[in-house]
Amino acid sequence: MSVADPHSQILNLEATDWNSTTERGKHTVCVVGCGRIGLPTACLVAEAGFRVIGVDTNANVVGLLKRGKAPFVETGLSILLKKHLRSGSFKATTDTKKAVSQSDIIMIIVPTVIDEKKKPDYSYVEKSCKDVGTGLNHGSLVIFASTVGPGITETLVKETLENTSGLKAGIDFGLANSTTRAAPGQILQDLISYPRVVGAIDEKSFEIASLFFKTFVKNGIVSVHDLRTAEMVKLFENVYRDVSLALSNELGLSCEKLKIDYLEAQAAANTQPYCHLLRPGLVAGHIPKDPYLLLEEAENAGARLSVVASARKVNDGMLDHTIQLAKDALCERQRPFKNAKIALLGVSYRANIKEPRGTAVTQLAKLFATKGAVVRVFDPLFSYNELREIGLPAERTLEKAVEGTDCLVIVVGHNRFKHLSLKKLKLLMTKAASIVDMGNVIQPGKAEKAGFVYRGVGRGVHMT
Repeated sequence: MSVADPHSQILNLEATDWNSTTERGKHTVCVVGCGRIGLPTACLVAEAGFRVIGVDTNANVVGLLKRGKAPFVETGLSILLKKHLRSGSFKATTDTKKAVSQSDIIMIIVPTVIDEKKKPDYSYVEKSCKDVGTGLNHGSLVIFASTVGPGITETLVKETLENTSGLKAGIDFGLANSTTRAAPGQILQDLISYPRVVGAIDEKSFEIASLFFKTFVKNGIVSVHDLRTAEMVKLFENVYRDVSLALSNELGLSCEKLKIDYLEAQAAANTQPYCHLLRPGLVAGHIPKDPYLLLEEAENAGARLSVVASARKVNDGMLDHTIQLAKDALCERQRPFKNAKIALLGVSYRANIKEPRGTAVTQLAKLFATKGAVVRVFDPLFSYNELREIGLPAERTLEKAVEGTDCLVIVVGHNRFKHLSLKKLKLLMTKAASIVDMGNVIQPGKAEKAGFVYRGVGRGVHMT
């Protein structure tokens, strides 16, 4: 679509019009939100042959993109970004209105958050939709790809787009919803390989959105009845994961009381065909947020989700349980918790990746501090300055982090922590040395043989 042409023909295309990169190159896709999912999506769309405009309200992010630098580390992303920046098939801007006015397809991929009261905050979504609406052309297709509660696309998103643009969804422009799961470190591969769930406001929007995704998604399209169902699918995935983790955590807590090693029982139970128990521990990342998006809409509709709410309560409680394990370990060595020196190892929300968003460490460090402990933090995947910028009391080396400490808490089970020299750690720490292993990477017997008091979720046989 040319800038002079205020109408897009994207909704009138036939299936054969999507077959070649030459044909796709006639159309422009605007990706609003160049974050963890947005930027990789934009690069894959450019790789499929489309012209792409990446939009972000953060001028620093856009500045990096214009220089061919991704604002975060992701396998293979920098190569694609530089390739399409050089070819001119990818451009970056902060001007949403102009970018949208030049585009046939607009993908909105912005963050959704919850506030301190665990209520959804859709301010980013509303602002982005207003900005998109100011430049939206007749005949364009909007694909909303942020995780939200069921009903948000057809209410907040649709109404904001319509009110700002003066156009009607399903008549003047197309509207579809499609979110997907992608894990840091393998986002590009996940976006390509996972089947894409698509719901839309009408048949034409679904048809064009599906044809679009087929240009870079390799394992097909999953059609659902409407926008609400598409929203619910993503929530089902994350709520299922949250409930599964809560079950494992609750069973782990019971194993501590019953003097049973949860990991031994879990491994044996998982040999059976219908049992797939997870390892217990802290729940971080986006999973703690998404159930609240569903709980809010369910409550508004008069539905009770007691299992979902209970799972959140169990998983939220694992932070306090981590502190309790540390207190218990210190008590065994007759060391008071107040003024105890605690080293927290691991900042990423998941093992073996460099991703601080959604980390449990920030909140855990605050809880330890408010209860009187002195906290230090170390993660081998982050520099000292990066951790300080996050607001954590970081140390430059592992040795500095653990030197003179009473308790070592392994928050995230990085592979590097599996090879820690327990003998060396014991020499660096105080006589009251203890280990709280939330990452399940230390063998309890080896820790106890090295002179540590050991504690871990569900490791009941190692708790006196």
